[in-house]
Amino acid sequence: MASAKLKYLSLGILVFQTTSLVLTMRYSRTLQGDGPRYLASSAVVVAEFLKILTCVGLVFKDHSYSGRALSSILRQEILHKPIETLKLAIPSGIYTLQNNLLYVALSNLDAATYQVTYQLKILTTALFSVSMLGRRLGVYQWLSLLILMAGIALIQWPADSPSDPQKEQLTPGSQFVGLVAVLVACCSSGFAGVYFEKILKETKQSVWIRNIQLGMFGLVFGIFGMLAYDGDRVQEHGMFQGYNTLTWIVVALQALGGLVVAAVIKYADNILKGFATSLSIILSTFISYFWLEDFEPTSVFFLGTVMVIMATFLYGYESKPAPNPSRA
Repeated sequence: MASAKLKYLSLGILVFQTTSLVLTMRYSRTLQGDGPRYLASSAVVVAEFLKILTCVGLVFKDHSYSGRALSSILRQEILHKPIETLKLAIPSGIYTLQNNLLYVALSNLDAATYQVTYQLKILTTALFSVSMLGRRLGVYQWLSLLILMAGIALIQWPADSPSDPQKEQLTPGSQFVGLVAVLVACCSSGFAGVYFEKILKETKQSVWIRNIQLGMFGLVFGIFGMLAYDGDRVQEHGMFQGYNTLTWIVVALQALGGLVVAAVIKYADNILKGFATSLSIILSTFISYFWLEDFEPTSVFFLGTVMVIMATFLYGYESKPAPNPSRA
């Protein structure tokens, strides 16, 4: 019972976090201000650092606020188990590759095509869950995955509009590059998520220790990425150029997202994480309409919303009566 509460609590927090991050990040990247805009690569590095600090604080709390116990557990679980620690380099590297591929995809595809195609990561996650974790999906669950993808496609279906100069600039060659990038990102996202879930559920290490290990590699990869992509601008204006209160909120939400996703993977699974993310897309769209007033809903959008909600309940319908004993 407690495990079920934790599962749905973590899913609810993930929906809230994802929705808030989308809205604040969109606003922060479009807000006009004096001086240079903050670097996305820098925000990723700072978010990883905050995630590590938060996890260290949670481990510190779990060990009765004892500095000696904290030092001992970190040495024992990280330094004295190098093979276990190195296992986390694989998902960290894949996540870094995935982020780079998404930048390539967004540079060569319009937003609607990118968002629709990227929802295929839910299907790849399901396929990797079956092949790597031995998870068995019933007919209702496979059907819910198909309904979910159809619903998301309808929600993100581009509305008829006058010619867009930016869209006209896209050539068939660049669109093909963007499509390949987002498809590879879907596969990498599914594999990395399931790989991390497998590590979490096959070992007795704390989820916070695993996140410290994951964050360490993520921090290293993030710093290399920042220096590779924005090294000149970092040298010119510093790593924290353009930071303000809103930027720190975005960074904090990013750091929270990594922890919430880890909790969802620990207490639920990657496919339910995909559904929570999909629901957050719907919520973000509604807020964009009622608050930001930059979206006009259509009958197709409402049809897609009903399909996604129906798919969510359909997936949970078969998972309740036959829980996986390995999760106990």
